[in-house]
This record gives sequence, structure tokens and C-alpha cells, in this order.
Amino acid sequence: MAKVKWTKKADSLFYQYVKEALWEYGKKTSKKWMDERVAMADRLSAHPLSYTPEPLLKEKSKDYRSCIVLGRFKIIHYYAKTSDTVYITDIWDMRMSPDRLMDRIK
Repeated sequence: MAKVKWTKKADSLFYQYVKEALWEYGKKTSKKWMDERVAMADRLSAHPLSYTPEPLLKEKSKDYRSCIVLGRFKIIHYYAKTSDTVYITDIWDMRMSPDRLMDRIK
């Protein structure tokens, strides 16, 4: 089972979105965010390469993959085989320009 680690940036963005969901849509939607996080982490832990490669980041040195949650957000991550760890690096609101995602991932 692989470890799943969130970067500070991704973790902060996640909780920002949960907070916004709570204010805009209520407890039910914010709970969905939390449930999606747990389900995604469980899947990544068991199958670190199970989500599709992110086409916008194919030119990067790491094999970035993405998971779509709640229909409009992509969780960006990569698997480090040597440490058996999945690093979640960003959350991208797909309504933003694709260029912003490519700029955010260094």
C-alpha cells in the first residue's frame, strides 16, 4: 500500500474549497468533498497509477495524473515509486484556463 501525502499548497486549497462549499451549498456538499478525499486516497493507496495521466502536463518531468472530483475539480498527483508515495500537488478548478495549471506545476 502506497502512502498518500498532500503538499501544503494542495491541502490548503482543498480545505479552502471545503470551506467555500460549506458557505455556498451547505454541510451536505462539504461532506461530499471530505468523502471524495477519503475515497480517492484509499484508491491511490491501493492502486497508485489507477487514474489517467494528465494530458496538460505530459511535458513535465514527472508522470502527473489527475482525478476529477465533484465534476469540476482535478486533483493533480504523481507517484514516486522509489518511496512508494503518491504526492498530491494541486487542485485545479477546470473552469480556469489550462495555461494556469501548466504554470502552477513546476
